[in-house]
Amino acid sequence: MDDLDDLDRRILAALHVNGRASWTDIAQLLGISTTTVARRAQHLMGTGLARVAVLPHLEHEGPIHVFLVRLTCAPGSQLRVAGLLAKNPDIRYVTIVTGGYDIVFELVAPKHRDLYSMLVDYVHSVPGAQQSNADLVLHTYKVSYDWSVPVLGEKAAPFALHRPVHTCERGHLDDVDREVLAALREDGRASFQSVGRRLGISESTARRRLESMLDRGCASVTTFIPAAALGYEAEILLWLTVEPSMQESVAERLAGERGVRMIASTLGQASLVCEVIVPTTADLHHFTSRTLAAVPGIHSWTAGVQVLTVKRGFLMVPWAESRIDAALTPT
Repeated sequence: MDDLDDLDRRILAALHVNGRASWTDIAQLLGISTTTVARRAQHLMGTGLARVAVLPHLEHEGPIHVFLVRLTCAPGSQLRVAGLLAKNPDIRYVTIVTGGYDIVFELVAPKHRDLYSMLVDYVHSVPGAQQSNADLVLHTYKVSYDWSVPVLGEKAAPFALHRPVHTCERGHLDDVDREVLAALREDGRASFQSVGRRLGISESTARRRLESMLDRGCASVTTFIPAAALGYEAEILLWLTVEPSMQESVAERLAGERGVRMIASTLGQASLVCEVIVPTTADLHHFTSRTLAAVPGIHSWTAGVQVLTVKRGFLMVPWAESRIDAALTPT
């Protein structure tokens, strides 16, 4: 990442806010040639600094429970434990953190599944896993995909994808929709022509199906990049203890901060969990000492720095794969 220049970072930021934008559209946004954008972007994705995926709405197969789990590990086992957790198809997100816990992960449980087997039997069968603390996610107030916009400037706002709010239910997607999503899960930039050829449908059908799912909010285009690749120094998870009567107002106030990537209410020791991405440690100091301090209703908070994110959106992030493979390879 130290070898990235300003243009590399702006290309990554453009892919982050609109992962299916054409090379021509990105070139026009950045004021450079299409050839340069294509060459650089393909190199960046080839080296594992970006991954574009089209993902279905979380509840497209029916009602779910989402648990945010904090886990301590035996000394020196963090990478191996994170890699084993990432292999579980029910786990959407895994990150290694500082603080009182070693790993935070998000487990998505269909409501018909046995929670004891998923949260107790499974978690504590992972070699190296020790103490765990699972909080039920009650409501998500914000998931943001535009925290990287400052790298591009405000002119990028119209370039970003529109992401409608939607409650997806079983039956919103048919078999063809699911096949289109499966084809675009590993490569979210695959052409409609290649998707149609793979599935035995026309290019226009593949295009129409995807555009309909995106317009309804049944699916989203997501680009995974490490914040450090854009020059950001801090990715933080915060657990906030909030006055119960002021939980909504606190969440809405913090949701207005661009650096807040996610905020949700939880049933656990903390009222709210918040993921924050800021450019510098000084910005983080400003956020904690001024932004949080100025919000009425916040009693206290604890935090952890995300030192290595391993999985997002049910997909292993490419920049962590080599470390995880090495940790899981027998010596």
